[in-house]
Amino acid sequence: MRTKPLLLATACAALVAGALSSPAVAASSADSPHSAVPAAVDAPATFTHPGVGVSRAQLDFVRAKVQAGAQPWTNAFNQAKSSSYASLSRTPTPRAVVECGPYSNPNLGCTNEREDAIAAYTDALLWYLTGDDRYAQKAIQLMDAWSATIQDHTNSNAPLQTAWSASSWPKAAEIIRYVYGNWPNSGRFATMLRNVYLPEIINGSNSNGNWELSMTEAIQGIGVFLEDKTVYDKAIALYRVRVPAYVYLESDGALPKTKPSQNLDTRDKIVAYWQGQGTFVTGLTQETCRDFTHTGYGISSISHVLETSRIQGIDLYPEFGERLRQALGFQSRWERNLEPVPSWLCNGTVNRGLGPITEVGYNALHTRLGIAMTNTQALTESRRPAGSNNLFVAWETLTHAENPS
Repeated sequence: MRTKPLLLATACAALVAGALSSPAVAASSADSPHSAVPAAVDAPATFTHPGVGVSRAQLDFVRAKVQAGAQPWTNAFNQAKSSSYASLSRTPTPRAVVECGPYSNPNLGCTNEREDAIAAYTDALLWYLTGDDRYAQKAIQLMDAWSATIQDHTNSNAPLQTAWSASSWPKAAEIIRYVYGNWPNSGRFATMLRNVYLPEIINGSNSNGNWELSMTEAIQGIGVFLEDKTVYDKAIALYRVRVPAYVYLESDGALPKTKPSQNLDTRDKIVAYWQGQGTFVTGLTQETCRDFTHTGYGISSISHVLETSRIQGIDLYPEFGERLRQALGFQSRWERNLEPVPSWLCNGTVNRGLGPITEVGYNALHTRLGIAMTNTQALTESRRPAGSNNLFVAWETLTHAENPS
């Protein structure tokens, strides 16, 4: 097993202040609250469980809706229950070394790992919603098989593969360990997260922003499950730098904010990193002109970190919610394909395929906070029930549609 140094959250403090723009175009803190350097946020004094992605109150809301046969939750429940992820005959497929190259080529355990992790989460959800112990035992079987086997991730996509899988594992583990309770090998699973998964992602990434956002989600979830405040703080430190560097707001100035370690210190470098897009408008993301699929990965992780933070008692929606709202609205507008794409946006062509990623952010901002989100609402409601992207997103109509908790 490789070992990689874990950086303490305090090592990221210098990054927080460096929302880099060229000095000639940097916005002052007086221009907008979005350009002010935020205060550090620590981990909660006491962690809430289950508390990764969904809370007990949210799950109780869903269970009541499903038991009443209400929509859209009942259709979403049936979708999850009838999926291959929920099969009680599923056989775990662990590997000691998962090797993933670019776009999972080679694919030596990549799909198996991600889908077993999603299956464990699916089973944990179904146990909570139905009370059928067979689902809890299947989730445990999947988690135990991997924790007894996996030692490493290799090849160029190892960090992203690790992040995707480690985004799903804690969601399953939180429900099983802290609600179901009868899990003798939970300690071994915790050791797997700490020693196999965490070293691969803890230092973040200078690649496209969806990589580090997925890593941040996974680090945060691991921190909650392990009740490790240093790990949790590292996730938030990475998040504070990456989110403003991923979603542009007009208040940022003439150029997007950047991550200092990427040395994007000229306009030409920034435009190249933003996929050749030289016109910056509110809601545009660093990967909009790459394709909406990868953009969806980034937006999804932004929403997931916000949701878990709120469950843990530190609400970051006031600080980052506007970027999430604008990212959802901008991408949803063009995903709906109701109007020609202007020539200034991605040279007049966008690659659609946003994925089932809008429910969490839409519910937080619209249902709970009452913010109108016309394009996001239309897109979200037209695609219910949202299923899985088979990477790290699953069943979010079921867990988050119109969920006030």
